[in-house]
Amino acid sequence: MEFISFLNVPLIIFLSVVMPIWIWFHYMTKWKLMKRAGAGDGETVVNRKELLRLRETAGALEARITALETILDAQAADWRDK
Repeated sequence: MEFISFLNVPLIIFLSVVMPIWIWFHYMTKWKLMKRAGAGDGETVVNRKELLRLRETAGALEARITALETILDAQAADWRDK
């Protein structure tokens, strides 16, 4: 029991002093990185390569959905009504 009460003081100091400073520095760093990247007002920074990759993935997924709908139309004509 004495060991637990011994930890109370460092824990209180950590939670009341260190933790708020840590959180403040964390979000200030995030804010500076977003500012340097040119994003503001909560915009997400995405590079051009990532956008092109996402567009290609979306096109491939759309083609797969179209193919699956064609197969379902041929095998079970009333699948859209369910």
